[in-house]
Amino acid sequence: MKASPEMQARLLELLAIDTRLDQLDHRVRSLPELTDIRRMEAESADLEAEVVRTETLVGDLQREVAKAEAAVQQVRDRAARDQSRLDAGTGTAKSLQGLQHELESLARRQSVLEDEELEVMERLEQAQQAADTAARVRDEHAARLNELRAARDEKTAQTTAERTEVAGGRDAVAQDLSGELLALYDRVRAHSGSGAAALVQRRCDGCRLDINAVDLSRIRSAPEDEVLRCEECGRILVRTPESGL
Repeated sequence: MKASPEMQARLLELLAIDTRLDQLDHRVRSLPELTDIRRMEAESADLEAEVVRTETLVGDLQREVAKAEAAVQQVRDRAARDQSRLDAGTGTAKSLQGLQHELESLARRQSVLEDEELEVMERLEQAQQAADTAARVRDEHAARLNELRAARDEKTAQTTAERTEVAGGRDAVAQDLSGELLALYDRVRAHSGSGAAALVQRRCDGCRLDINAVDLSRIRSAPEDEVLRCEECGRILVRTPESGL
């Protein structure tokens, strides 16, 4: 393959641009926010599940409190009716004595029920606090996650804009290359990570290996428009004033 020295030199410009594009792509893939976003997204389901669990417990206890309140009220209503009958003094002495015993029994029953009601209300208060905490943690987590996503999106947009600009410069350089040379460069780049390398002080700047004496002799005698390849890494070798030939 033949290519003018000027065209081969353009390969080093293309190499610099592609290196910059790779750096920009790596920047997007390795944003520090990404690790936290992945971790926090994985945590979101557990935090939401905790909110549902605590809110469900609150609902269950609210129904239990309502049931306990109804039981206490039922006893109070029964005691109020008995007390009215007892205060009225109507009926036989035996029936009035029975009302007195029932009132005493109802008082003990009311005391037990009120203690149970108080215990359930205390559990409800604790459950409500846990639910409030779970909801607050979830909301704070979601807010922080949104902040991280916004930061990620902003940085990605900035890098994407820069990449578009750099890629435009690549297109301009690529237009100065022959189709055959550009195809070779892209093929080598896909295999080795970079398609060309400068020959600097008798060393390939791609694989960083010294060129042996036999290959150096061949390179010295090669025409200026001959496209050379590194025997070690396969990259296109571009001769420069610093090649040391």
